[in-house]
Amino acid sequence: MIVILTALKGGVGKTTSAIHIAAYLQQKAPTLLIDADKNRSALVWSRDEKLPFRVISEAAAPKFIQRYQHLVVDTKARPEREDLEDLVTGSDLLILPTTPNPLDIDATLKAVELLGELKAKFKILLTRVDSRTNSGREARKSLTDLNLPLFKTDIPKLIAFERAPQRGVIVKDYPNPRAQLAWDAYKAIGREILP
Repeated sequence: MIVILTALKGGVGKTTSAIHIAAYLQQKAPTLLIDADKNRSALVWSRDEKLPFRVISEAAAPKFIQRYQHLVVDTKARPEREDLEDLVTGSDLLILPTTPNPLDIDATLKAVELLGELKAKFKILLTRVDSRTNSGREARKSLTDLNLPLFKTDIPKLIAFERAPQRGVIVKDYPNPRAQLAWDAYKAIGREILP
């Protein structure tokens, strides 16, 4: 399976989601994460080689992709229309992470419009949802009212997501009492991708 994460705006949890979705898929079959973002955040996260899957650059991908059953691609933020056309052609599922922030939702709706024109198979993932506010529920309701494909589980806003990259691990391996809650959310997402 080829899963591609993309967004028209940075800071929406694209790399974090790519890392954790790859970790889930690795439990099912050999998984490769391709870091196609100019920031190379996934490669930086993986530099200590503590992740349970391999991370490579986009340039190195041709050498490795045949060895893996699942591919996860962390794309650059703000892709052009031509980039989206390529992503649609080369994926089984496009995931659009977004926070409940109105500016992020607006950028996601612009991406949805483009992907609709391209007849893409995509799903929206709500990230950084703060359980202390109603913003996640409001964003979910707005997206549901538009009949957009949306993952059933939201990714909570937790400190473990900010600190796990510093240690080069996924959240379930970060020593924090709420880290399991964070990992459980991505396991639920993974089950929707690959039941």
